[in-house]
Amino acid sequence: MPLQSAVKRPPERRGVVAAGRIVKLVIGQSHGFIRLTGGRDIFFHRADLTEGLAFNALAVGDHVTFELVDDAVSGPRAIRVERRRE
Repeated sequence: MPLQSAVKRPPERRGVVAAGRIVKLVIGQSHGFIRLTGGRDIFFHRADLTEGLAFNALAVGDHVTFELVDDAVSGPRAIRVERRRE
């Protein structure tokens, strides 16, 4: 009898690469909002930051790049958020 793999993971989510700047941080709840050039605000959570970037190291006004995904439940969301190098 062949062994089956333990657990199948869902496919990794991918989004459209975008850029913006942080306009709001809610420190106590570990989330914030990024404003796109067109004025649209996108939600992100500290779990959406790239490895090595601490939520507490971010500040309002920081320029960031991210992948924009449209979550069926919560709406648009930024994943793989990283500080943009100027």
